[in-house]
Amino acid sequence: MLTNFSRDLGPNGTMIFGGQAAHFAWIEARSSYVHGNFAATILLCQGLVEHLLAAWLHVGLLIDDIPNRISFRETLRRCRERDVISDLDVTDLQRLMGLRTPLSHFRHADDAGNLDRRSLDTGQHAADVVRHDAIFAIGLAVRMLAKPAFRLGPTA
Repeated sequence: MLTNFSRDLGPNGTMIFGGQAAHFAWIEARSSYVHGNFAATILLCQGLVEHLLAAWLHVGLLIDDIPNRISFRETLRRCRERDVISDLDVTDLQRLMGLRTPLSHFRHADDAGNLDRRSLDTGQHAADVVRHDAIFAIGLAVRMLAKPAFRLGPTA
């Protein structure tokens, strides 16, 4: 189950846009995943990709200004327009946002995103549901960091 993702990030490494917040999110997401802190992994991966993509828009382009606070949906739209991410990436990033939101904000048990509701609906223990979500989240974070926009050196 544990994999060294560094080979996916390019032979010369990856530029993590977003400053220390993004850097710490990446380091702590990996550590949380390894230690079985799966809810934390999901939350940190969402924070990482949000910082990564918005900061790329801010410093990587300089074509247009972004607001001081930009929504994640707007970040996704702008990154998609610039081919930084694909349609599949947008779909998966929206899924990650949907996994994070009920962990961060109260959702009634009737809400489809509520962890207890998902556990009941799938017939899986909540720990298994959140573990599966964390596998998705960490894999998506690696996929984002491996994008050509963030690789250092040749991308071919």
